[in-house]
Amino acid sequence: MQRWRGLEAVPSGWGRSVVTVGVFDGVHRGHQQLISRAVSRARERDLPSVVVTFDPHPAELVRPGSHPAALTSLSRRAELVAEAGADAFCVIPFTPELSRMQPAEFAHEVLVDRLHAAVVVVGSNFTFGHRAAGDLDTLRKLGERFGFEVDGLDLIIDSDHGGITFSSTYVRSCIDAGDVDAAAAALGRPHRIDGVVVHGDRRGRELGFPTANIATTPYAALPADGVYAGWFLIGDRRLPSAISVGTNPTFSGRVRTVEAYVLDVDEDFYGHEVSVEFAHRLRGQERFDGIEPLIAQMTDDVKNTRTLLYP
Repeated sequence: MQRWRGLEAVPSGWGRSVVTVGVFDGVHRGHQQLISRAVSRARERDLPSVVVTFDPHPAELVRPGSHPAALTSLSRRAELVAEAGADAFCVIPFTPELSRMQPAEFAHEVLVDRLHAAVVVVGSNFTFGHRAAGDLDTLRKLGERFGFEVDGLDLIIDSDHGGITFSSTYVRSCIDAGDVDAAAAALGRPHRIDGVVVHGDRRGRELGFPTANIATTPYAALPADGVYAGWFLIGDRRLPSAISVGTNPTFSGRVRTVEAYVLDVDEDFYGHEVSVEFAHRLRGQERFDGIEPLIAQMTDDVKNTRTLLYP
């Protein structure tokens, strides 16, 4: 898959293509449907498919300080788009100039002049242009004017969870509540965060449960404080882990941390780029009156992790 940052990176002589546009944070099941349709329409026409996204999140520029929790880093988003079969991943810097573009200007400069769109695939709730002035109907009219077809897809509704519509906002709410099972149902995979293992206070090793302390990427969507059963990813290994998110209240901690106790492995992961996947929530964060009750609970956490990951 080709990866471009900025429209100027689109190769000269780029021909017609099938394009889908959105932030695509999380690349959840709704996003996957859009990308799959774009890939399918591209193959029908023997054209390349292009996924267009934005960085930073538009909300951060429009309302500074309002950047939503990120479900995926930009690099992870690219990996997921590649796995979905897209031919190109185009990241457009979201600048003040871009935010002021009127819908017709965006359609002409981005979709037509640069990407030569033959078909544009979007969700039924798609908006674009200055102050989100353009919608699906606007895009269809512009398509007639500029010579591209518009394929608008209905949003995916989860009938198993009360008719919830899959969206990045919904997934964030699940993660914020610690409901990583519901988040996984919407994502089509466990929620994952990426980061680098850094030195912690080494208190876990003193307790008999050495943990990898993970410095996460900016704005990463962390689950609610508590303990989770999940997986620790390093290189091509996927290792079972009990994962703690929180401030370590037993030791009067104040800073939220993510720490993974990797089962049955005694290695120093310091300095490595890793990821953790949250499979199930075991419990909320608790403050214990002393070391012994804490160790007893951590022992139970590890036992429960084994049971959930290896039923």
